[in-house]
Amino acid sequence: MSATELPGPVMDRDQVDRALARLGAERRAVEDSLLALQDHAGRRLLEGAELTGTTKERWAATERTVTRLWACFDAYTAALHELREVRGRRHWPEPEELAELTERLAGASVEVAHGEGEPVERYTLERLVERMNELYARSLDVVVAAEAVWSALPARIDLLAAELHRTRALARSVGVRPGEHPAGDDLEAITAELTALRAQVVSDPLAFWRPAEGSSAPGGGRPDTQRYDAAARALEDVRREIEAVLQVRQDSESRLLRLRDLLSRADRTLAEARTARGEVLAKIAASEVPAVSGPPTALQERLAIAAEHRRHARWHRLSPLLEALEQEAEEELLRARESLTAVTAPLAIRAELRGRLDACRARLSRQGLAEDALLVERYDAARRMLWSAPCDLRAAEQAVLRYRQAAAELLSGGGGRGGRG
Repeated sequence: MSATELPGPVMDRDQVDRALARLGAERRAVEDSLLALQDHAGRRLLEGAELTGTTKERWAATERTVTRLWACFDAYTAALHELREVRGRRHWPEPEELAELTERLAGASVEVAHGEGEPVERYTLERLVERMNELYARSLDVVVAAEAVWSALPARIDLLAAELHRTRALARSVGVRPGEHPAGDDLEAITAELTALRAQVVSDPLAFWRPAEGSSAPGGGRPDTQRYDAAARALEDVRREIEAVLQVRQDSESRLLRLRDLLSRADRTLAEARTARGEVLAKIAASEVPAVSGPPTALQERLAIAAEHRRHARWHRLSPLLEALEQEAEEELLRARESLTAVTAPLAIRAELRGRLDACRARLSRQGLAEDALLVERYDAARRMLWSAPCDLRAAEQAVLRYRQAAAELLSGGGGRGGRG
């Protein structure tokens, strides 16, 4: 709808006729808009709904605005009718009639009464059109916003509720129930949230409307889906957790077999470490050998509990237990291997010293120097230490070092035969 712009203070016949034509066109446009508002789906929904909160307050105000709008329209229509009557008195209006028409067209000649006890407002025809535009835009904004929320959110909530129903059925099939599993509690919370959200959206749609910043057009904005989106994300998290439990049901047997194998290997490794420790204590003197722990009986007991969960299809309990056991079994095997390495370290040192001694003698043999008296004496001394039990590693290391030093002196021509240490 657009406002009529009236020319000069006194109009001639043609100017009056053009102004009346414009006013008639504006009246038709206003009437069409009012009838469209009257038939708008959002308005019918608002009239038939049991509203609460923000929407109840704004719709009550909008109904008053629509009543005011019709009052303005009726006053505008009456004023236009009177103008046409004055103009229709004769084909060529008298100057007094033109003056009257000009005054009515340009002056604040329209009175609008909005109800008992309210002051009567006076408008020019131009200002009255602007006022009707304002009231129409304000009313349409509420109607369009409410319909936009009702068109968007309830349907999406219903779809999510259907997905929730399927997820709950799947959860029950794997033993995930409220009070027994966190995911079951989450499903109950999501169910309550969706029920409450849908009821609030239906009764108070404008509470879920976010106007567009900087927009003055009626209905400019979008539905607020923050709570819906949060519920959808929560349901997706639960669904993934349920799928993980389903996966446990499918591969639990192979995972239990792998766990038994890990614990068996850890047990064998610890047994090997205990045997090696006895050997080290018998063969190596003056060496600190760490103690070796017993088999992982606590893990074996929990593994038996996991097998019991599988037999009774308690998948929601089996899932977290398997995850914990897999990590702890890997750590137990690593600990057993570290224990074996620590226990056998003295034997590894002895083997390394033997290798150094023999490698040095082989080198001397290639040079034809292995039978040197000093070298033979030092070799025999080192060999007795390394091949006797218990072996003193510190003394044996010194003996090997003396033999290699003597060999180095001989190979370099240093004449170190006089040293008998």
